[in-house]
Amino acid sequence: MTELLASKKQREKYGIFSFFTGAGFLDLGFEDAGFVPMMANEIDKNFSRVYLYAHEQMKRPLPRFGLQTGDVCAYLEDENKRRELRKRIRDAKKECSLVGFVGGPPCPDFSVAGKQAGSTGKHGRLSQVYIDLICENKPDFFVFENVKGLWQTAKHRAFFDGIVKQTQQAGYAIDYRLINALEYGAAQDRERIILIGIKKSLCRGRIDKANSRIIDFPWGDFIRYPMNEIHAVNWPTTAPFAEDAIREIPPGIPRELTVQDWFTRNDVEHHPNANDYFIPRAGLIKMQTFAEGDDSRKCYKRIHRWRYSPTAAYGNNEVHLHPYKARRMSVAETLAIQSLPKEFVLPPDIPLSAKFKTIGNGVPYVAAKGIANTLKAFLKEINK
Repeated sequence: MTELLASKKQREKYGIFSFFTGAGFLDLGFEDAGFVPMMANEIDKNFSRVYLYAHEQMKRPLPRFGLQTGDVCAYLEDENKRRELRKRIRDAKKECSLVGFVGGPPCPDFSVAGKQAGSTGKHGRLSQVYIDLICENKPDFFVFENVKGLWQTAKHRAFFDGIVKQTQQAGYAIDYRLINALEYGAAQDRERIILIGIKKSLCRGRIDKANSRIIDFPWGDFIRYPMNEIHAVNWPTTAPFAEDAIREIPPGIPRELTVQDWFTRNDVEHHPNANDYFIPRAGLIKMQTFAEGDDSRKCYKRIHRWRYSPTAAYGNNEVHLHPYKARRMSVAETLAIQSLPKEFVLPPDIPLSAKFKTIGNGVPYVAAKGIANTLKAFLKEINK
């Protein structure tokens, strides 16, 4: 009986190797969905610093093989690094029944707001590196996350179709979906393309052989707010800005999808990063002229407390304006918009601009957890 229980426990243990980890928002979602972190890799020193500090503050153990700080390309180009990764994957399989890769390669080159350099750009080529890494090491499953421009923009769609075909030829059944963080309960309108791959040998009849697509991948099982229902809500538009004004939530608004609800649950005024915000050297008077909820312009977007936020991208320090304060959002408030647990704290000793860059580059935590739960449910079903 003990052996049977041990066998079942191992069958339900899924390890992950994370690449382009950033501050670990995606990893945190997978970890809280029950995946076992085996290794993380990040080249940016500030991102790595946040990852380590946040884990320390939350009293969470680091991955089994730690956070590796260096260029992910080394796992393809350096023979010692290649052998090291293969050995770690073998060791992980001694503890876990299935081992996978998760990652969101840097995406500015595919973003509709970027320079559209695509797969040949400095960052865009890293998407191909990640796919090559998957095809060489053949994990049991993988998750590839990127901006919707990679999938939706005609200029980049050929590249996306190419990496799909490459993984299929490497032995994976795939499925993909354009998700929105709102669907999982984040107060942020943020779309991402999610590509899932699982070894065909594991899918047990759940493959459409004509196109190597997974049949009935349960994308909808962990969606809490369908987009058609969100669009049907009579959201508030704008209201004149008045510092510290009290405005009650209108009837019929799903509270969880509002900025104010996340401010409250994360207790942002008492968060360790509450006072981390840009103090305007000029333009304060201009800043006060923008109405609460006026997020129509490229700059000086003021969000509404009883609505969700636009994408928390924060390019060039363009942090959104606070709904009812005469300032931009704080680090604590932007972490809340990214739906991080309130225990997630950024270190005091990195530049403020680096803090916002770190936050803007991350995957909203509740969306990461929702995707992870969806994948886990499917893996459990095929791994009985």
